[in-house]
Formats: sequence, structure tokens, C-alpha cells
Amino acid sequence: MSVTLTDQDKLTLRTAAWGAVSLMSAAGVADSAHKVATHGSIALTSATGLVGHVLTKAPKGVKWGRSTADLADQVLPALTAAMILLKEQAPAEADNFRGTVVVAIEAAARTHQGEPSPTLAAMIRKITEALDAA
Repeated sequence: MSVTLTDQDKLTLRTAAWGAVSLMSAAGVADSAHKVATHGSIALTSATGLVGHVLTKAPKGVKWGRSTADLADQVLPALTAAMILLKEQAPAEADNFRGTVVVAIEAAARTHQGEPSPTLAAMIRKITEALDAA
């Protein structure tokens, strides 16, 4: 069965995934925000399946806000909404999306040696909780 996502559905997925990488970048300022964003972005653009086709592009026209709190207010609910949408329309792709986002945030967190900083670890926890809230 072929799944057709609306433009709004695609925007939700892109906002959620690319926003998660942006949250990691905001939390990883001390760990080189640029490296965090680069590693996370590479993981997103390496996705396969329907999710991979959608995530090849970052969301256009999204206003991320002025603070990490503003960003989190937009992205964390989008992560939950993306999981709900995919569980309803394409259950296998829900697992693919969750796995892709987890790989992206783990890649973003591994830009330095050792364990992620406390701020990165806290952000990983918040992102994972939003994914699992669906």
C-alpha cells in the first residue's frame, strides 16, 4: 500500500526532525553547535524509505523563534504529532522516523569524546520523551 503525505504532513515531519537537530545544536553550544548540527543533518539526509524522501529537505518558512525555549515549544509537540501521524498512516514508517531522529540526535551528541554534556543529555531525553509520547 502506497502512502501519500500531504504538504502539511511533510512539513510536520520536517519540522520535527530538523527541529530536533536544531535543539541539539542549541544545547550543544559548548560542544561546537556547528559540529552538532552537521552530524545531525548528515544523519537526517541519510534516512531511507518514505521518511528519507521527506527529510531530504529542511522545512521552508518555519520561524524557529528567538530562544531554545521557543524552539522546544514548536519542535517537541511536532515530534509527537509526527509519530501519531505516521502510526496512523504508515506504522513501519513511524519506526523508521523514530529511528532516524534517534540516530540524528545520537550523531549530534557524539561530536566530542566521552559522554554527551549534561545539556545535550537532557535534550536527548526531552526529544526521546516527545517521540514516545505518541
